[in-house]
Amino acid sequence: MHVRSCVAVTVLAATCAFASNIAGTVRDAGGAAIPGAAVTLSAEGVVKHQAADPHGRFLFRDVNVVSATLTATAEGFSPATLDWQAGMASADFVLQVKPAAEQITVSATRVESKIEDTPSTVVVLGTQDLLTQASPTLDGTLRQVPGFALFRRSDSRTANPTSQGVSLRGMGASGSSRALVLEDGVPLNDPFGGWIYWSRVPKVAVERVEVGEGGLSDLYGGAALGGVVNVITRRPRDSFLTLEGYGANQLTGNGSGLGSLRRGKWVGTVLVDAFRTDGYIPVDPAERGSVDNTANSRHLHGALGLERLFSHGEAWLRGELFGEDRHNGTILEVNDSTIRQLSTGVQWDSATAGSFNLAAYGSTQNYHQTFASIGADRNSETLARVQHVPADQAGFSAQWSRALGKWNTIVAGADFRRVQGFSDDVVYAASQPSTWVDAGGVQRTIGIFGEDLIRAGGWTFILAGRVDTWNNVGASNRQGSFQAPGVATDTAFPDRSENAFSPRLSVMRQLRTGVAVTASGYRAFRPPTLNELYRTFRLGNVVTLANQDLRAERLTGGEAGLLLTPWMRRVSLRPVFFWADVARPVTNLTLSSTPALITRQRYNLGRTRSRGLEIEAEAQVTPRIAAGAGYQYAQATVVQSPVDPALIGLWVSQVPRHVVTMNVRAGDIHGFTFAADARRVGLQFDDDRNQFPLDPFFALNLYAARRMSRQVEIFAAVENATNERFTIGRTPVRTLGSPVLAQIGLRLTLGEPSGH
Repeated sequence: MHVRSCVAVTVLAATCAFASNIAGTVRDAGGAAIPGAAVTLSAEGVVKHQAADPHGRFLFRDVNVVSATLTATAEGFSPATLDWQAGMASADFVLQVKPAAEQITVSATRVESKIEDTPSTVVVLGTQDLLTQASPTLDGTLRQVPGFALFRRSDSRTANPTSQGVSLRGMGASGSSRALVLEDGVPLNDPFGGWIYWSRVPKVAVERVEVGEGGLSDLYGGAALGGVVNVITRRPRDSFLTLEGYGANQLTGNGSGLGSLRRGKWVGTVLVDAFRTDGYIPVDPAERGSVDNTANSRHLHGALGLERLFSHGEAWLRGELFGEDRHNGTILEVNDSTIRQLSTGVQWDSATAGSFNLAAYGSTQNYHQTFASIGADRNSETLARVQHVPADQAGFSAQWSRALGKWNTIVAGADFRRVQGFSDDVVYAASQPSTWVDAGGVQRTIGIFGEDLIRAGGWTFILAGRVDTWNNVGASNRQGSFQAPGVATDTAFPDRSENAFSPRLSVMRQLRTGVAVTASGYRAFRPPTLNELYRTFRLGNVVTLANQDLRAERLTGGEAGLLLTPWMRRVSLRPVFFWADVARPVTNLTLSSTPALITRQRYNLGRTRSRGLEIEAEAQVTPRIAAGAGYQYAQATVVQSPVDPALIGLWVSQVPRHVVTMNVRAGDIHGFTFAADARRVGLQFDDDRNQFPLDPFFALNLYAARRMSRQVEIFAAVENATNERFTIGRTPVRTLGSPVLAQIGLRLTLGEPSGH
């Protein structure tokens, strides 16, 4: 009688329910299972999460409800919702592939926007893009963006970190980046030199990467002269563990892991990454001598995080320790780095007050480098300089945004960064310490910005502006001789400051569904780094001198293009014409050149101009096969050069005219995933005088993975599968990129990150 009465009440008043199991599947439009798809059950007083197994199946056990809402999400697919009622036989989802234009970005506007609603050019690399790239390094993966380049063609695994500055859209670089790289809002640009330690960002910890191209100083300040690379890390909200390891030739191995543990509203995370490679000898075999050795590296990186979740936000704390050491291709030339960083922040959303984001960070580091003078026959090597570069930084950022009605969003914020660093050098003569030099100072930047986004009637307008002040104080150069230890020359440089106003106006017009016209105009700036102002360095037989009188670079630019998502929104095409003039660009200017020594010095050149065309295309060929391609033509030349008129009309160094990228990915074919990517880079020059050409090259990478179970996946990859020995530098000795590198690895995942 008790059971019967309960059933009657359930049917008539829905106030009593038996424990039920809710089972279902998650598949794509082609009927293929979507392993790992996240399914959320929501009912009054009940919220549960499940992840689909390798066959796309999920199961919620003992659910005491008579109705619920189920939501299924998966990387690369649009979410789907289903209303479940007691008695339903199965809850089955069919997810549609998400069009590229529907991907979300925050880089271009500092608030979440769909790419199809963003006038600026943004490329988003999601989790699958990162996992299915043959290159295990983030910089290697980013080279699939045609506008992305580093100062040199070399890979971060074996290259000196000072050559890892980012360039976008033909801006060029001189070691220091002309783009800002962020990790969860904290700058990754080296505080002293502006280059990037890409090893600090293992791909196992990355959820997605956004590349915003074109001057973005209006929102991000001086480091964003050419754009922003925004790394969003995985922040698990539940207990979770992923481990990954691989081995490769050149005695290369890597092991990394990301884990989290949740207790109530607290989530703790730990990240560990260890890498080593014996590398290869970079000097062309035709020019090698007995001093030439392998360029190799190893690093160890660890981070601990703690988060406190609130109903409308979160607070977080993160500590990081990173250390690496490298041999740079000869017996005597080595470098090592140690970085310690602490960061914290708060994010809070209010329906009435808006959204608030606060972050603060501080770090200390030490960089050590040796430089050698190499004989003409490369059979002798003598120590030329030993360098220690201690540096520390502290900074904070604050941002507020709020929607004003349905069509208007405003953003405002401020940030501050203080850097102190010195280059402490010992100069050698005849293999003995001769003189010492200590040079450096303190650099402070502070900026405030505002932005208004208006969307109405098929139009989007973005009006933004930022005011920055850059100060260089306490700078000096002290030097002395080891032969006269009590005598030293101390030169104090005058304090300097510059102000910059960086405005932007962007417009987008939706002509019809899937067709939009975009246009933007902007100004941007970049102050010189302490490295460019005070640090002298040597690469091979090329010496580059510092220049304490450098001024900030100023960019004036614009772009116009189309955003097309035709053919049932399964194809996305974005052609963009761009143009940028950079006044006073910091250039490594050649002062003299002999067979034994080339001497350069950093100078503010008159003006360079970069203009061209960039095309990005993506296609979802079938529910299981996706393809993409990109092309950039960049005509980057010197248009004014009062210091050396002979440079007018020459190419900006390290900028190729043509870059073509292609990629294809096929997933869930009987448990297998296959991917391939290729890159063709055209002619470029290694120097300002265009005397040392770097020939065009083609690189092909291959990737394959087999999912053994829901938790285990094995993978294999081949980089530079055609084993092309392309030129990466002329100093003036020809150095080469890595030969073929084949790897095999294992990936283990327990739980689901269910983060951002």
